[in-house]
Amino acid sequence: MRTILFICEHNSARSQMAQAYLNHYGDDRLQAESAGLEPGELNPLVVEVLREDGIDIAGAATRSVFELYKNGKQYDAVITVCSPEVSRKCPIFPGRVLRQNWAFADPSSFTGTWEERLQQTRTVRDQIKQKVIEFTAAYREQGVKLFIQST
Repeated sequence: MRTILFICEHNSARSQMAQAYLNHYGDDRLQAESAGLEPGELNPLVVEVLREDGIDIAGAATRSVFELYKNGKQYDAVITVCSPEVSRKCPIFPGRVLRQNWAFADPSSFTGTWEERLQQTRTVRDQIKQKVIEFTAAYREQGVKLFIQST
């Protein structure tokens, strides 16, 4: 099994969505975790839009990427889902690790009514879902080569 870590700034939205979708689509060959640079509170907009797609993360906890690093956790891939600028603040996990940045808008920055922010979060959800589907399809086609070619 290949392990993937998704990181965003607060582990409250984007990384939680990516983790949920990879664990949903990755079958028994891919397993995801998520963490943040400064863990915050789980974003209720994200809980709602994932629930619309049949995924319940209401009880999910937010975690610190630095705690995972200090505890010696190792991953086959570390994928940041924040801006490239924020991504550069992440620790470098040891070993031959695939590193990618998938930049998505941060739902915590959305403004407007609840429904307007919910719609913007749905857009990010759909973008993350599509990227995860593409990643899992590439792994099914390439297997371990996916991790070796991109390191």
